Order: sequence, then C-alpha cells, then structure tokens
Amino acid sequence: MLNARITALFDDYASSHQHPTNRLTHKVAIPVIVLHIVAMLDWVRLVSLPVIPGGVLTLGQVAWLLAAVWYLRADLKLGLIVSAAMALCFPLGRMLPVWAVIAIAVGGWLVQLAGHAVWEKKSPSFFTNLVHALVGPLFFVALITGDYSLKPQQLAPSASRA
Repeated sequence: MLNARITALFDDYASSHQHPTNRLTHKVAIPVIVLHIVAMLDWVRLVSLPVIPGGVLTLGQVAWLLAAVWYLRADLKLGLIVSAAMALCFPLGRMLPVWAVIAIAVGGWLVQLAGHAVWEKKSPSFFTNLVHALVGPLFFVALITGDYSLKPQQLAPSASRA
C-alpha cells in the first residue's frame, strides 16, 4: 500500500495525464528519456576511483544514486524496480553511439511533448512541479504493477479533449 505522500503526488501527476493517448505516449517516452538522461550524464566524468566499475565516477552515477535514494524512500518496492531499470541504462547507454543517444533524446521529448500538446492540451506537470520529473517513472511503474489505480474521472478524457 502506498503512503499518503506518494498517493498525493500520483494524484497530482495524474491530473496532468488524463487523456489515454497522452498516458500511452508517456509509457513509451519516459523510459526513452530516462535512458538518454542517464547516458548523457554518464558522459560527464567527475573523478577516477578504482573501486567503481570502470574506475571513474560519473555525474550519471551520482544522479542515479540520488534518484535511487528518493525512489526507495518514496516506496521500497517501486523504488527497487525504477532504480534497477535506471541502472540498466548505464550499460545500454555505453553501447550506443553518441548520435543514437541524441536521436533517442529528441525522439523521446517530441513524443512526450506531443502527448501534452496534441491530446492532453496541458503543459507537462514538471513545468510547475519539478519533483514530477522524478514522479513520472515511479507513477507508470505503479500503474503497471497495480500499486496505483487511476480513479474513474482520470480514465476518460472530457468532451473538450476528445
């Protein structure tokens, strides 16, 4: 069962993601965006440390660690899933050429922004609440696992959005 704080964040996030097509675009775009963010942050080398795989601490690893702490504090089960998925972005991102990571970034953001502009008719929620940049991946994992369910009023778009 989700705690009240996370449920409130999910309810707030869901209010900007009511159109089913917008939610579908996010199910595609969020993993792609997470991949490109992790991959690009992993390009920034901070310090050489022999105890770290590869011997270099990167900005991506620091960002992953901070995000993982936030996710695990939010919800242990969902946090483990999201943190593990993010960790898989490191080897995948390192296998991809730079041009592919950039193409993935552009494509992912275009798909996500189209979801808001074309179907939702509302700006992305992280424009008003930056925490929602972290909430998005957790929200969709919670939907997939059944740990969070959309309320009936969140399932169907209003007549003005159809």
